[in-house]
Amino acid sequence: MEMLRRSSVFAAEVMEVFDRSPTDKELVSQAKALCRDFIHSRLNRTGIGWSKAEHQLSASGGTLGEISSVLVWLGDELEYLRPNIYRNVARQLNITVASESVVSDAFLAVAAEIFSTEYSIYGITWGKVVSLYAVAGALAVDCVRHGHPAMVHTIVDCMGEFVRKSLVSWLKRRGGWADITKCVVNTDPSFRSHWLMSATCACGHYLKAMLFYLLRDK
Repeated sequence: MEMLRRSSVFAAEVMEVFDRSPTDKELVSQAKALCRDFIHSRLNRTGIGWSKAEHQLSASGGTLGEISSVLVWLGDELEYLRPNIYRNVARQLNITVASESVVSDAFLAVAAEIFSTEYSIYGITWGKVVSLYAVAGALAVDCVRHGHPAMVHTIVDCMGEFVRKSLVSWLKRRGGWADITKCVVNTDPSFRSHWLMSATCACGHYLKAMLFYLLRDK
């Protein structure tokens, strides 16, 4: 009887882990792991690669691994819509990737502008989130190509910081990162239409973010 009671308690504890809402710290940690995976995919795609030692604490495996695959796939779709936008980001922003402060300031400034609600009928959307990851991936490729692979960790940390400050509450309302999988598994044409519309909107916000950063007061 005691063994059955303990088994029931253990089962309840396990279910509680899966049922409860993710904490702020977990969401930020997951955001960074997803960012590492996204960057890894982009480096591999360009033939640069990333050593196993550098690609630590990734999202590979389990539910987060599935989320990572969806995020990368949606990034591919977004980049297919506007192939020239998410390339040579450093050059478009007119920044040097040798400075950690310059890279972090540029990324956070563009992130803030992408998610700006000014002149937009959309608030936070998965389209904008995917756009931000596409920016992170493209900027990381630029950094590694120019001989500054350590900047990858700066970009990942900036992603975590932005998620902590600006996206955690939204992610909690949606039940966490797993909500992004609905962009793929949902067969409702209206939902897919919404994803494509928000993705296109994200491209527009990114272009505006680029212009905003280039014209800012030095």
